[in-house]
Parts: sequence; structure tokens; C-alpha cells
Amino acid sequence: MVICFSYSVGVFAQYPTVRERVINLPTFDQKPIHYGYFLGLNQYDFKFEYVENYYKELGYKDVTVIPKSGFTVGLIGDLRINTYFNLRFEPGLYYSRRELQYPDISGFEKESDKIREIKSTYIHLPLILKISTKRINNFRPFIMAGFSTDFNLSSNSKNRDDNASNVFRTTAQNLNYELGLGFDFYLYYFKFSPSLRGIFSFQNELVPDTDPNSPWTGIINSIFSRGIAIIITFE
Repeated sequence: MVICFSYSVGVFAQYPTVRERVINLPTFDQKPIHYGYFLGLNQYDFKFEYVENYYKELGYKDVTVIPKSGFTVGLIGDLRINTYFNLRFEPGLYYSRRELQYPDISGFEKESDKIREIKSTYIHLPLILKISTKRINNFRPFIMAGFSTDFNLSSNSKNRDDNASNVFRTTAQNLNYELGLGFDFYLYYFKFSPSLRGIFSFQNELVPDTDPNSPWTGIINSIFSRGIAIIITFE
């Protein structure tokens, strides 16, 4: 009996007990509706479309856009469709800055006229479809796609002054499509989700100057915002 007991203890000692992984928030994704908030950073650029003879006849260079870092903050409303699909409404405030540097063309009286700083404060209203994979323990990848509208509180669209008075004007509202990817991490008390988003306007945002031959807007047919944002959500 002593020999058998010693042998049994030795056998079990060779196979240590495997600790079971703790699953955080196991029923979180079963909620029909839940809420949260997000914080993030962004950078916005412009895509330019120039008048036809700008390159063919004049051979000028492009306007250079220098993106500056901005921030974003907002709320989340999430509607569960099924195990893998969620419809989300994420209203937020996006603040961004861009600097335009114009090439050396006639029409500028001084060096400072070739630089325009554009500050934008967007009320951003996106409707997004979130597509998630199967949950792996406390981790779950996802992709996102949707449409959004922006209300630019800094557009100056109704301002009578234009670039002749150092005021670059854009439209007060524009439409975008959005794409993104990220990861859900299920923590003990909440879900933490970093994601990378692309925001692409498909509506012309340029408000031309009063002078049709303006060196700032006379060479441009249209401009479209292009943004990238790093978003961290807490749900």
C-alpha cells in the first residue's frame, strides 16, 4: 500500500494542474443595446482637383497640404443585429488643423499669402456597421464600414470675407464614407477597443473666392477631406 501510494503521488506530480482561463464579461455581446464613449487622435488632409488648364498650359505644382494632429471625443450607441453584426451610432466632436502651402505663382503680393491655415471643428455623425469575428477568450478582431455627415462649425461658409482677407472658406456640411479595423479586449469591468479609422469625403467642400481669378481658389475645382483617426472606445 505504501508503494502504490508513493507511485500515484509521483505520477500526478508529473502533470501539474492547468489553470482555466477566466472569461471576462461573458454575456456582454448578448445585450441588445449598450452604450459607451470614445477618445482619439486624428489627422486630416485634402485631395485637390484642379482646373483643366492648370497643368496643361501653365505647368504649376500642386498645393502642398501639411496635416496637423487633432483630437476627437464622443459617445457610442450600439445595436446588436446578431452574433457577428452590430449597428453603431457614434456622434463625436472632431477638431483638426491643416496648413496649405501654395506654389510660386503670380497673384501673391507677399510671402505670407502663400500659406493658409485651416482649422476645422466637426460635429461628426457616423452610422457604422461593425463586423466581428468569433470571440477568442478575451479578444475579438473586427472591421467597420459606414457613412457619416459632418457639420463644420469653423467653415466660414457664410463669411463675406475670403482669401483676400486671409479667410479660407469651406462648406458647412459634407458627406463621407468610412472604413476601419480594430480589436475588442474584454477586461474585468468593461470592454476596451482600439481601432484605426479612415474618413473619406465624397462631396466638394470648396467655397470659391469672390474673384474668379483668385490665386487661392481660381486654380481649384474641388477639394475633398481625407482623414485618419486612432480611436479608443470604452463600453
